[in-house]
Amino acid sequence: MEVQGRIKMIDETKTYGNNGFRKRELVVTTEEQYPQHILVEFVQDKCDLLNNYSVGQMVKVSINLRGREWVNPQGETKYFNSVQGWRIENLQEETSGENIPPVPPMEAFEPADDLNEGDHDDLPF
Repeated sequence: MEVQGRIKMIDETKTYGNNGFRKRELVVTTEEQYPQHILVEFVQDKCDLLNNYSVGQMVKVSINLRGREWVNPQGETKYFNSVQGWRIENLQEETSGENIPPVPPMEAFEPADDLNEGDHDDLPF
């Protein structure tokens, strides 16, 4: 699954427990009629994927949904969901047109002085 939107927040990498479990959170705001603020967790080695991104960038994040079951001390079973990211791509290059060469200004084109209105094409249409 994927979610696309603008980066609203990138948190610092946090380390938990004696085993050094790493987690970093990202919030992506979708661009639709009712924008959604989606919290995506990146864990372990995937935390470093966010190093080259900043707030305001348009991105596409590949995600997995994760679910957990937990029984509290009172014996009640609770369920928790999380959205876990495993890839992130910058969309601004694709949508901003940066790869299209700029068109020169009109003054850079020379006017055609030798245009003869009497000439006609020999094309059949």
